Amino acid sequence: MNRRTFLQQTLAAALLPLVSPRVFRLQEDPFRLLRRNVGIFTGRGGTIGWLATADALIVVDAQFPETATQCWEGLHARTERMIDALINTHHHRDHTAGNIALKPHARQIIAHRNVPELQRRAAEQQGTLDQQAYADRTFDPSLTLEAGDERVHVVYYGPAHTGGDAIIHFEKANIVHVGDLVFNRMPCFIDLPGGATTEGWIAALERLHATYDDETQFIFGHGNPKYGVVGGRADLLVMRDFLEGLRRYVEAGIKSGKTVDELAVDRLPDFPEHYVESWPQGIPNAIRAVYQELSGS
Repeated sequence: MNRRTFLQQTLAAALLPLVSPRVFRLQEDPFRLLRRNVGIFTGRGGTIGWLATADALIVVDAQFPETATQCWEGLHARTERMIDALINTHHHRDHTAGNIALKPHARQIIAHRNVPELQRRAAEQQGTLDQQAYADRTFDPSLTLEAGDERVHVVYYGPAHTGGDAIIHFEKANIVHVGDLVFNRMPCFIDLPGGATTEGWIAALERLHATYDDETQFIFGHGNPKYGVVGGRADLLVMRDFLEGLRRYVEAGIKSGKTVDELAVDRLPDFPEHYVESWPQGIPNAIRAVYQELSGS
């Protein structure tokens, strides 16, 4: 990968939450209880998951400082506990920029062992090194937390959306936060400099589908406003099919001698529902990333 391509990919990651704000603001009330004291917060950026009881407070992802503060205030109204664990699903700034706001209230920040360095490298490119708070506890490939009467499993399936994606399973609630392994019926960001691989991503989604059942609720990092950020097991396969469709489309184009510019259309054939008006460059960017991944250029 040349330096120009690396910088383009890194800039795309930096601008993702800024260029399409409507994609990330899904409802007026940012708090939503799902079941058994587990819920979500949708402010700006990747969906925050939480478990809030008198005996435990777990937070998954941190968005940005201002929304992280809003989330903390809302959670603090539900329980007087400190955050027992803030867990980052991966390093992207719309999931970790709020770490710095939550760190004073958190006993620990947890992430996969690759995340702190990926976060540092991205922050260096974005000029935000002084605005970071990094995980002080890392894992590979998994860890389990006892959280009051809930058990929380944190698992790494290998490189997928990035090189450090974690899924968080609230066992008794039967809820899984999958971070950005699912962009629910919308374009996805493929972070090649951050360790992404669409082949690994597809494998992770299939493993998730095989591991959990039809009663499992899944929290997604991002979602088309028409479909939201909470879904079921079938939605994992919709995401898988989109990634496979991207790969087929690009592979066919490469075989026919088309350039990446000729392939970079704003609507992928067979996946019209994944086009989001507020993020028209989303699918072309994904096509370019897959072209680079498959062609090595």
